Amino acid sequence: MIFLLVMADHNILFDKKAITDAQLQKMINKLIEIYFERQYTTFVPGESRIPLQVPSYGHEEVAEALDSFLTTFLTMGKKVSAFEESFANYLGAKYAVMVNSGSSANLLVLSILTNEALPNRIMPGQEVIIPATLWTTTINPIGDVGAIPVVVDVELDTMNIDPSLVEKAITPKTRAIMPVHLLGNPAYINEIMEIAERHNLFVLEDTCESHGAWVDGKKVGTFGDMGTFSFFFSHHISTIEGGMVVTNNEEYAELAKSLRVFGWARSLKKYNDYAAQYPHIDKRFLFVNKGFNLRPTEIHGAMGIHQMKKLERYIAIRRDNAAYWNKRFKEFSDYLVIHEERPGTRHVWFGQPVTVRHDAPFTRDELTKHLEEHKIETRPVQVSNIVQQPSAQFIKHRVHGELKNAQYIMDHSFFFGNHQGIGKEEREYVGDVIADFIEQKTKSKVGRVIKF
Repeated sequence: MIFLLVMADHNILFDKKAITDAQLQKMINKLIEIYFERQYTTFVPGESRIPLQVPSYGHEEVAEALDSFLTTFLTMGKKVSAFEESFANYLGAKYAVMVNSGSSANLLVLSILTNEALPNRIMPGQEVIIPATLWTTTINPIGDVGAIPVVVDVELDTMNIDPSLVEKAITPKTRAIMPVHLLGNPAYINEIMEIAERHNLFVLEDTCESHGAWVDGKKVGTFGDMGTFSFFFSHHISTIEGGMVVTNNEEYAELAKSLRVFGWARSLKKYNDYAAQYPHIDKRFLFVNKGFNLRPTEIHGAMGIHQMKKLERYIAIRRDNAAYWNKRFKEFSDYLVIHEERPGTRHVWFGQPVTVRHDAPFTRDELTKHLEEHKIETRPVQVSNIVQQPSAQFIKHRVHGELKNAQYIMDHSFFFGNHQGIGKEEREYVGDVIADFIEQKTKSKVGRVIKF
């Protein structure tokens, strides 16, 4: 039987018995590329929605994932390893261990530091200092491993943990600090590392929202003992679900590899040594520690390989957008807190945060309602004050001091999308909508007024 395949601007006739698998796969990949080329849509102000994120992947990732399906090599393997190596090289870290989510990455690093294999491990009842503004999967695994999260306030302008409060929250029970680089903005990691060194504390960096951010040229996630990253759909790059643990400590990396797969020995450097130590056990099924099943698949690795090639371009787009909005919103600084990049850092803008001042002639909810009515999607700033969540009652924790800024963020802040899908037209439209709203509320001539 003869098939006719229409590709681009020419026809190809082929006999399905004569065509090779490689030729057929090449044709399929070309069709995937054509499909993605046709997905572009023109932005129409007031009609097109501006979401928090749009897919960051294209035909390359789909073709690479399809290759895994067609070759039937689907479980964690060479593509995951290639992504791990690429990610570690990008950060300047020695080791990167991929898992199935950023949440699992946080669970894994805490399980490593509380593991019985470590002579100086964190013991049950000992404390880990965290910011009040975070995601639930920062605090939850601390409780899961038997440690006590100690919640301290954040700064209002950076929304990150306040180092001066970290120092004050330390007690004889304190063993670790877990800063969160929130919304792409690096925390005061140099100051935190100095505190940790003085008090002999572990540092775990939750970097799930800050791929490629840096302080003094060094990428966040590589300062502390371990760093965690997420590749969920909404993040800078995505493997749909997925996460990463990075470290410069070989012992932690080896524990991470074992604990993510049931405590298995076969992926470890000492695999043959363990096999010799336990000759009565089939080395293919030798387990040397407790563990989980946190494995990613080759599909995740396939996507990650190509996403890495796009990360810096995506960051550049986010930074251009943020520079435009921050410059434009300065005229509204009497009503809005302008969240800016600190000197000596690179902010990578997971989203664009907005904080309405308490004495502004409008509320946060009024502004977000106006944005949503004009098809601009908004969200609260993560879990702005974790102790306000009903889930906090299920985690034994301690609160140090008042959480005034975290509460202020919870009541007055939000963010909207800043990503590779937002270009000049979209960002100008967002600026116009906000300017129009503020003019309506203040009756003053600010910004450009658009009639909708």
